[in-house]
Amino acid sequence: MTDSENYDVLIIGSGAAGLSLALQLPAHYRCAVLSKAHMAAGSTFWAQGGMAAVLHDRDSFDAHEADTVDAGAGLCHEPAVQFCVSQSRSVVDWLIDQGVAFDYRADQPDAEFREFHLTMEGGHSHRRIVHAADRTGRAISDVLTQNAAAAANISLLPDCYAVDLIRVDGRCVGAHVLDTQSHSVKTIAARAVVLATGGASKAYQYTSNPDGASGDGIAIAWRAGCRVANMEFNQFHPTCLYHPKAKSFLITEALRGEGARLLLPNGEAFMTRFDPRGELAPRDIVARAIDHEMKRLGLDCVYLDITHRSPEFLRSHFPTVYERCLSLGIDICKDRIPVVPAAHYTCGGVVVDQFGASDLPGLYVIGETACSGLHGANRMASNSLLECFVYAASAARHIADTDLPAPKKLPEWDDSRVRVSDEGVIIPYHWQALRRLMWDYVGIVRSDRRLAFAANAIELMQVEIANYYSQFLITRPLLELRNLAEVAALTVRCAAARQESRGLHFNRDYPDAKPHAQDSILIPRDHPAFQNPQSEDLQLPSYSTQVSGRKS
Repeated sequence: MTDSENYDVLIIGSGAAGLSLALQLPAHYRCAVLSKAHMAAGSTFWAQGGMAAVLHDRDSFDAHEADTVDAGAGLCHEPAVQFCVSQSRSVVDWLIDQGVAFDYRADQPDAEFREFHLTMEGGHSHRRIVHAADRTGRAISDVLTQNAAAAANISLLPDCYAVDLIRVDGRCVGAHVLDTQSHSVKTIAARAVVLATGGASKAYQYTSNPDGASGDGIAIAWRAGCRVANMEFNQFHPTCLYHPKAKSFLITEALRGEGARLLLPNGEAFMTRFDPRGELAPRDIVARAIDHEMKRLGLDCVYLDITHRSPEFLRSHFPTVYERCLSLGIDICKDRIPVVPAAHYTCGGVVVDQFGASDLPGLYVIGETACSGLHGANRMASNSLLECFVYAASAARHIADTDLPAPKKLPEWDDSRVRVSDEGVIIPYHWQALRRLMWDYVGIVRSDRRLAFAANAIELMQVEIANYYSQFLITRPLLELRNLAEVAALTVRCAAARQESRGLHFNRDYPDAKPHAQDSILIPRDHPAFQNPQSEDLQLPSYSTQVSGRKS
């Protein structure tokens, strides 16, 4: 048996994308925001560096767009880049109106004319990263969560895990949702459903992401019949803290923006051997350089050195990094920081248009779950938060302007033929095996042989997982494993199809890039185009309006 609930909009995911969309819907729309754990369990809370935005006359939209396209290695869709960048200032203004306290320059006492304190990160030609010390994600998450909790039309539903979407008459009309506290399944109906569940970096053994980054939205949308694109472009952040007790702690790229250097154990700097931009090269180049040096020399890690900056500067600008490292016996004012690359961001995802609308009517996908065309083959640092807010606002407007029919009676969840598991060991075994397989065979450097092995191994895992799913009552670990295996299979399929090396995808059998970049688009079997795909089905949607109001 299940409980039934009904909303105008069901938002699955409680990070920057999901909460900001909820807050921009009309006040008379009844909205539910689901989180599979507590409301701040996603990646937004942990974002350190900040958000890219054009905020002064020394910068320009054109420069930000050019940097994004350059980092994206020829695969960015320029209308998406223009659409996103052109709204960066309005996003910052909206966040300030919500109550987010960004940092301002300390050398400008006149509050009326103070500029934001902007940092520099890899791939950017200007300082344009607006931040709140190195706790930007936490500052944003706290404010948006508080505002959503105070809104009369928004219901926050923690500990609720979306199992699958519900389709009726070719529309998405809701979802079956597991309450992980009561272990019961709810049927939630909605006029529109929004997936904002983040990325899939937990598919890898080493990651900067929290435990919940299991690709849920991508897997759910794929099973519902939506196209998925560019899953081979997994961004590996170059600098995660290497320490047995550090778990998934990221060392923000802003340290390199403030002059931190990457060193070998003997103190030798090495980045300029790989790129003249050194430590400020795009992330794919830096991560691959570190991986190369670690394998060449048999190292466990390399080191990041910021000791030339004053202790006062480091404590004030990087309090999170300073405190976390100090708790592990590393004083960044005096000591080099041991770092390794780790899976960080999923550049591909569910195919959407400029409103976040997917192939399935009634379903919107935003944030890291989506593939909008902004990031191309490599996300430029700090463009991700910007994307969340721009597409959340666009989707909210589109939902408000669209006549969405009320859902009909939804099919209830049936668990009458399953039982409590007596084979629980299968889940942690496959979880560990899958993540190690992805790290070893579908990691920073790949080959056709490695990808073929991974594809076969994942297919066998999926058979066992499906058998388990059909026999036993569902749990959060089982659902996460099911989704991780799905996105891992999609990643391998995209990687095997890309017979070149571009951006974040490097295949030893095809070390060069092809003259023309193409997206890797997968079509599910129940998609209308599966039997007869047309050229438009193998491309990201074009944008229906031109970007306006641009200033150079």
